[in-house]
Amino acid sequence: MTAERIYRFRDGKELTIGGRTLVMGILNVTPDSFSDGGQWNTRDNALRHMEEMVQDGADIIDVGAESSRPGFVPMGAAEETERLLPLLEAVLQECPVPVSVDTFKAETARAALAAGADMLNDIWGLQYAEEPGEMARVAAEADAPVVVMHNQNGTAYDGDIVDEMRAFFERSFALADAAGLARDKIILDPGIGFGKTAEQNMHVMRRMDELISYDGTDYPVLLGASRKSFIGAALGLPVEERMEATGAACVLGIVRGASIVRVHDVKPIARMCRMTDAILGA
Repeated sequence: MTAERIYRFRDGKELTIGGRTLVMGILNVTPDSFSDGGQWNTRDNALRHMEEMVQDGADIIDVGAESSRPGFVPMGAAEETERLLPLLEAVLQECPVPVSVDTFKAETARAALAAGADMLNDIWGLQYAEEPGEMARVAAEADAPVVVMHNQNGTAYDGDIVDEMRAFFERSFALADAAGLARDKIILDPGIGFGKTAEQNMHVMRRMDELISYDGTDYPVLLGASRKSFIGAALGLPVEERMEATGAACVLGIVRGASIVRVHDVKPIARMCRMTDAILGA
């Protein structure tokens, strides 16, 4: 069952989760992202790409100023914020749909929300080791929805991987509860491409429906599989040739209960999502 949420933001925008599959368009304003680094890190290019993605069907724009490609070295929050804010502020002035900020640092998140960002997208699921729980407090202060992604250092799991992921999310819920962040502000993300081998990523994709329900409550799930390396491992394709395979992953994700897909190639993937919804009767 797909969880239902209605978020109303301070800027007057709304987001309804659960009626149809939503598309989150990726706007990397980084010079070094694995797929599109350096393409959108100027004001004019960022605005043009945001406008294109909205026209092509993006329901959310996700802005990130730090690459999380495999092997990346985290930058400081001050540097990340300095890179992010000028472009984020420009996007916020023009963007007609909700804007999410992709960061795992509380200081950056607080600055982004103060600038007007609507949502947060945290690749460490409120559990960043340098500041555990601080992201939950920032989101609670702003009453902002946050994508809580599964992640870990390394790819070794003591037991069943899905059981381990569920335990991770339970720890995230505990941090949210302690910070006063309402659980209906939490969107889960299985973290495809993070702390998992290619084989483990595909295993998690097949069992993604097992990550939805906790204590009788269903949570929205965001799937971020776009152009990821597990596609390259399966098909031997370079990053720039992984659109169709990304679409296949998104369609399976929808069947397995995903409410949101996070993608680079908005127009074709949005069409695939609409067709999948039509077949499923959404």
